[in-house]
Amino acid sequence: MRYPQGGGLTDVERDARERVRRQAVTCFETGGKTRELAAMLRVSERSVERWRRQWREGGYAGVASKGSPGRPRLSDAQMTRLERELERGPLAHGWADQRWTLARVKTVIGRLFPVSYTVEGRWRLLRRYGWSWQQPTRRAIERDDDAVELWKREVAAGKSTAAANGGWVVFEDEAGQSMTPPRARTWGRRGSTPVVRVRGRVSGRVSMAGMTCYKPGERSRLSTRSVSTGAAKNEPKGFGWKDYHDLVVRAHTQLGGPIVLVWDNLRMHLVAPLKEFFESNASWLTVFQLPVYAPDPNPQEGIWSLVKRDIGNLAAADLGQVTRAVKRKLKMLQYRPEVIDGCLAGTGLTLSA
Repeated sequence: MRYPQGGGLTDVERDARERVRRQAVTCFETGGKTRELAAMLRVSERSVERWRRQWREGGYAGVASKGSPGRPRLSDAQMTRLERELERGPLAHGWADQRWTLARVKTVIGRLFPVSYTVEGRWRLLRRYGWSWQQPTRRAIERDDDAVELWKREVAAGKSTAAANGGWVVFEDEAGQSMTPPRARTWGRRGSTPVVRVRGRVSGRVSMAGMTCYKPGERSRLSTRSVSTGAAKNEPKGFGWKDYHDLVVRAHTQLGGPIVLVWDNLRMHLVAPLKEFFESNASWLTVFQLPVYAPDPNPQEGIWSLVKRDIGNLAAADLGQVTRAVKRKLKMLQYRPEVIDGCLAGTGLTLSA
């Protein structure tokens, strides 16, 4: 009798299994025959013969069950990685439709790890970690996934060129924060919803522009700029094209090498002065536009998520307090390259040239 990994039996069933083996040992001591014992205990003759051999070699201790045959062959860390790949969907792994089958799961496991599972083993593995066979729901496609994959290949090619020239891959994005803070979980009395007090009708916001910079073999970097905008009538509502020009030039000076710049299709990114600037500096600057409705390949989005989470429920007295809180969090992230690397890993892109 074989038992699945992890035991697969309740405590009562495990006790019943051991009781059968104890009965077999008692019959061995009185000289019971194999065929009679198999019929009485309702097990196979082969099991009785194996138990008799184990009893002769080690007594009852040799007959007692050794429990589970072994641990799962995928560790928790490996299973986490496998689940992350499965959540990306079959399209991301080259299949035309969006169905995960046990055969396809086996293929993905083989690509990631030097491990092979039987059909039953794959089924038990997925069930153990909370996966089940389900009828999916439908959701409208908001972007062209093929365009995103093509874009990733183009960026990889540009990244290889930059790496060959000692350059960097720079992801740029903008964000803003008003006086109304993001909501975050907090402890509160049961039955009474906590209330976050905010100031109403306060104009102005903190505009943020950031660049996450990556290069194989180098410490990842974060370059940012934060300003208060729109608080007064004569103040701009956001960054202008000169601000983006200065941001790119500063990144080039600080990094000291060619740059592959990746950013979205914001209208201010496409103005004529910036296009002229890109063309005149093509020797050290290559620009890629993100696909439409595809913020997830940009690791700078992960930086903004960390900033927003840190200022959740902030009861700011004025816009200056929000600005200081944002700058403090961004400054902390600049000294944590492992967090910046984690934002890149979350996009599915890699640092290898």
